Amino acid sequence: MTVPRESEAYIPVGVGSCLLGAPVRFNGLSKKHNPVLEDLSQFFSWRSFCPEMAIGLGVPRAPIRLVGGPPGDGPGVWSDLRAVDSVTGVIDVTQSLRDYGAAVLKQQPNLCGYILVKGSPSCGLERVKRYNPAGVVEGRDATGIFAAALSACDPLLPLEEDGRLQDQHLRESFVARVFTYHAWRQLQREGLSCAALQIFYAQRKYLIMSRHIATYKQLGKLLATADKDSLAAVARQTITLIMSALSRPATRSGHANTLMHIRGYLKNQLSANEKAELSDLIEQYRQGFVPLVVPLTLLRHHFSRHPHSYIERQLFMQPYPSVLRLRNHL
Repeated sequence: MTVPRESEAYIPVGVGSCLLGAPVRFNGLSKKHNPVLEDLSQFFSWRSFCPEMAIGLGVPRAPIRLVGGPPGDGPGVWSDLRAVDSVTGVIDVTQSLRDYGAAVLKQQPNLCGYILVKGSPSCGLERVKRYNPAGVVEGRDATGIFAAALSACDPLLPLEEDGRLQDQHLRESFVARVFTYHAWRQLQREGLSCAALQIFYAQRKYLIMSRHIATYKQLGKLLATADKDSLAAVARQTITLIMSALSRPATRSGHANTLMHIRGYLKNQLSANEKAELSDLIEQYRQGFVPLVVPLTLLRHHFSRHPHSYIERQLFMQPYPSVLRLRNHL
């Protein structure tokens, strides 16, 4: 896969300034160096933000905390959750953080993902501490105010925390969504049509199958209804379903079933021994004895000898650059 450079881009991805070494935390420090970000910087162009600094909080500063409840609609959503200073509880920056979240997406409308800061009352994605008015922790079940604003303004935007990126499956899911969202934005810029939408889905058909078979079936039926009049609505449903499917961490069972499906395109080209070898490797992967890259490499070898135009277009075979080594650990 050829990854375009800055003109078409290193893909623009938002990130907390402290994760890139800026001393903007409440205590004047940055976060610990994360080697995952260094790997991703081969293909992502970082757009760094610190919402707390942006709304006028200085360094050093009193930490802010999330105070409130009861639950609102959805996990991590609280009906009267407020971000206040931890010393007096009087300085309320909730609306400022929400407004800044909306402003970031207006300033950077081409963002294709955002890496948030674990545990932050502004930038935490999940399991952020929630306090009662007396300053006692009531739970670790909230989402940071700025992070929630990003999600509300662009529900399709791939979000992940720096700490969670250490998990191979979560990292792979995030990268797959970023590359997909980047391609979607390019498609919108080039001009959406029924034919273009069909191609966009067709290229990702087996990628989606490997994540969620029900979505794969649903999308096929949905796209069959697309016409000029319904295109905008069908396109929105399509990308929503695709991004939702890709948000599911990959499983060995889902990948193995997809590998076997793709193997079917070689049924008339391979010898009995070659078919048996390939099936055995796929089963070894299913059982956890080898990583995904092993059966995929053999599949690519066979398709290099027996090219198939449909499979060549399938992004399942390489949804992101192999140098990221994401499938070496799945």
